[in-house]
Amino acid sequence: MSVRALAGWVGLPTLLLAWWLVAGLLDSALLPTPGVVFDTLWQAHRTGELWHHLGVTLRRVVISFFLAMALGTLLGVWMGRSRLADDLLDPLLVALLNLPALVTIILLYVWFGLIEAAAVLAVVINKVPNVAVMVREGARSLDVRLEQMADIYRFGRGRRLVHVWLPQLAPYLMAAARSGLALVWKIVLVVELLGRSDGVGFELHMAFQVFDVATILAYSLAFIAVVQLVEQVVLRPLERRSSRWRRVGEPHHA
Repeated sequence: MSVRALAGWVGLPTLLLAWWLVAGLLDSALLPTPGVVFDTLWQAHRTGELWHHLGVTLRRVVISFFLAMALGTLLGVWMGRSRLADDLLDPLLVALLNLPALVTIILLYVWFGLIEAAAVLAVVINKVPNVAVMVREGARSLDVRLEQMADIYRFGRGRRLVHVWLPQLAPYLMAAARSGLALVWKIVLVVELLGRSDGVGFELHMAFQVFDVATILAYSLAFIAVVQLVEQVVLRPLERRSSRWRRVGEPHHA
């Protein structure tokens, strides 16, 4: 077993043991023991509330993520391939990158009301600039020699996109996806906390009102577990697959 794998198996039990010891010493409702938290999590699972709120949050995350990735990719490629577009839109991009997410959320709720569209739009607006910046760098670094090869073989737009552009942009898209998904998760929770009547963020807000730390930790652990599952099952395999073409033809070392 590698050192990294061993650290993973040792680190979590050590953290749980430290949590249990400190909670036992303090004996306070402000830091419940792992047993109390897991019992709260089990009760939320039995009543169905846990899956309802997780499902609502996941739906918002998925919709916001794909909209932001699509718009950010188009914007990034345009800015990376057009000097005029880059000069015109770069100041706006910088302004959006430095605009706090909380300000965007509050403004959209004030302008459009506490509706689902405003919640999703707030997340998208905060995510698009990050995607655009990363993809713009990828579009700027497209290999001219591969473009010339595509011209020689008379590739159409479709074949050029699939066989020339996407393989080169894949690392930048995956970087944008991984960093962006982490950002989207967090912004969705704030959106739900401020103006929605369901979702994990809403449950955290309700638990905070009565200082129910066990519920806060229970929903937080469930949320972290879902994020890790998406990371391990979806994003990492996609990242390995997207970079596989770079290893073709590389010399194999003994």
